[in-house]
Amino acid sequence: MISLDPAKAREHIDRIDRFRILVMGRANAGKTTILQRVCNTTDQPEIFNGEGEKVDATLVQGSLKRGEHNIEDELVFKSNQRFVFHDSRGFEAGSEGEFNMMKEFVMDRAKTMKLDKRIHAIWFCIPLNESHRMVTAAEKKFFDMCDTGHVPVIVLLTKTDTLALDAFIEVDDDGLNKDDAMERAAEVEKRKLMECLIKVKGWLSKSKFQPHHYLSLTGMQEEGADCTSLLTCTANALNEEGLQWLLISTQQSNLGLCMEFAIRK
Repeated sequence: MISLDPAKAREHIDRIDRFRILVMGRANAGKTTILQRVCNTTDQPEIFNGEGEKVDATLVQGSLKRGEHNIEDELVFKSNQRFVFHDSRGFEAGSEGEFNMMKEFVMDRAKTMKLDKRIHAIWFCIPLNESHRMVTAAEKKFFDMCDTGHVPVIVLLTKTDTLALDAFIEVDDDGLNKDDAMERAAEVEKRKLMECLIKVKGWLSKSKFQPHHYLSLTGMQEEGADCTSLLTCTANALNEEGLQWLLISTQQSNLGLCMEFAIRK
């Protein structure tokens, strides 16, 4: 673990007041839901273009749903404006042009000298509701061709709730009473989640630029879902203590997270 020096961290925070994250993954991978949970809201984000001008969200809603909006756009939630999110531009659909635009954005924003424009982390969402194609060719292409440098990439397994139904179906014919069936289903669900994680790690372990971390997100469909594991994983993946403090400072209401990092002086 990195030892945190608050004084040194403060120097970094004084130069950057918002934590910037690129969220990647195919359409309907649960990206917006995760961002809402992190920012503790059910509202849709406000959208700003690369010049900081607010964009009329009604004009881009259709594109948002298809994952085709401009990757340069900044997504900001009123409930926590210390976060700035960017969403990948639908390169998963297989367009070479979209892939190149995404790659150029990543390469530029990972190294830019404009500190307030630099991305600090990448969350790459892989949904488990499409078990036949958990990792697509486009996603493998990203990890083979995109060097994110010092910016950590964290693979998030999303839509894990689909495994609960699969688990109940598996134990339905075992003749168990309700309580035993629920307990058994929970065990099966946990096993299936681990199997999915092992598969994804196996596929991506052959990539040139491998993810820094993997994390399974459960219960994200519920309002008020706890995102401490996601924020902790992201903070641990950062290689600058100033950025760690910047991320933690966005979560002042999360006392457990703040205390965990406060004791690491």
